[in-house]
Amino acid sequence: MNDVFDIKRFIWLLKKSVLEQPALLLGLLAVTLTITLLTYAIVQSMVGIGKAQLSAFVLGFLIGGSFMASSVFSYFSSKSNGVSYLLLPASHLEKWLCGIIIAGFLFVLIYLGFYRLIDLYFVDSYRNNLDHHAINYLTQYNSVEIFSFENPIARSVIIMFFNISGAMLLGSLYFNKVSYIKVALLICLFIIGTYFINLFFGSFFFEHIDLALPFTSVFLKVDKEVGIIDMPSAPAKAAGFAIAYVVPSVLWLLAYLRLKEKEV
Repeated sequence: MNDVFDIKRFIWLLKKSVLEQPALLLGLLAVTLTITLLTYAIVQSMVGIGKAQLSAFVLGFLIGGSFMASSVFSYFSSKSNGVSYLLLPASHLEKWLCGIIIAGFLFVLIYLGFYRLIDLYFVDSYRNNLDHHAINYLTQYNSVEIFSFENPIARSVIIMFFNISGAMLLGSLYFNKVSYIKVALLICLFIIGTYFINLFFGSFFFEHIDLALPFTSVFLKVDKEVGIIDMPSAPAKAAGFAIAYVVPSVLWLLAYLRLKEKEV
């Protein structure tokens, strides 16, 4: 039997990981899906489907996904459970892959499938309730579309998900207690820090800075007018590539190295 990866052993470990903590993993999933549905319904009734689509997607995907990633290695919340997990007859690669599949594949697949179903339901319900004889019927009908996972906003949210989830997965291996809160605070500090660093360096080149968005734009305010200076194309593409691919890859791989350290 291969000491690094064996498919039968890996499937056994994956089943064990899910079945051993169903209240935690399945409970988190159920709460996430419920919150997504309620958010969609409430926001839709108040301000319309367009904002409901985005609000539900961001809230459910980012918060639910980050909680799921933080909980995958919850074995280490107590010393005895952590030691028992490390002593399982499986390689550290298989244990890491198990966490990756639960937080980065199964959750994503289930959540996006569920979101698509409720989005189809609400959009279809909206269109069916329109007055087919109204003059602006076609305009109203076409004003609401199925939320595409390929649009720029959805892609940005998905990129944020993999960055935040990677940080949560890594943080859960460093912080045994309340890891979610600790990592969330670190993420907030990082975002605030990058904002002020961008603002600081921007002040050397521009005056009257109103807002400085890290890695994207600087907003300049002169009297009542606001102008935007975007990052040049080449650096912007490099920063976008790093945020979309390099940073999440590093975070998820560091989680593997940290898990390997725990087993030494």
